[in-house]
Amino acid sequence: MDCSAEFNLRLATGDDVPALHALIEASVRGLQGNDYTQAQMEGALGTVLGLDTQLIVDRTYYIAEAPGSTGAPSTPAGCGGWSKRKTLFGADHGPGREPELLDPATDAAKVRAIFIHPQFARRGLGSHILETVENAAHAAGFRKFEMGSTLTGVPLYRLKGYVEVERMAVPLWNGEALPVVKMVKDA
Repeated sequence: MDCSAEFNLRLATGDDVPALHALIEASVRGLQGNDYTQAQMEGALGTVLGLDTQLIVDRTYYIAEAPGSTGAPSTPAGCGGWSKRKTLFGADHGPGREPELLDPATDAAKVRAIFIHPQFARRGLGSHILETVENAAHAAGFRKFEMGSTLTGVPLYRLKGYVEVERMAVPLWNGEALPVVKMVKDA
């Protein structure tokens, strides 16, 4: 499904941060409930599942907007990006932060933080964002991709050629653990 005419996809800026936080929270609460408990979602929001503003600074994070009706502002519909840094997943205060730069000749670009607002789910927007970030990372010289996927995202990423290589349980501040799936793909 080509949704590029339905949504405006652009690089996110610092001005988008509040809207991105709200979008990610709505996505987690609205779409992850079949795979995670309420306690897991609450413990993961803002740490494992959240916005890494370094991606905005690096100009590798996108926001998709649905146009508003005449005169109305656009609505944040989805977001996602890629990283040229070692951190695999997580927000600004997430675990395993590794800010060192990757070498495109030998390392895999990290696909990061793709979230869709429940109101816009199942319209191809996640696929559109994934394709955009893969193309951008490829243009920057990367030939491999890697991600830490939620259980909810695994079916989409398998469909797009990603292969599961590891399952991990990420400890959360509230004593819970969040299952995350490391997946890889060659460009």
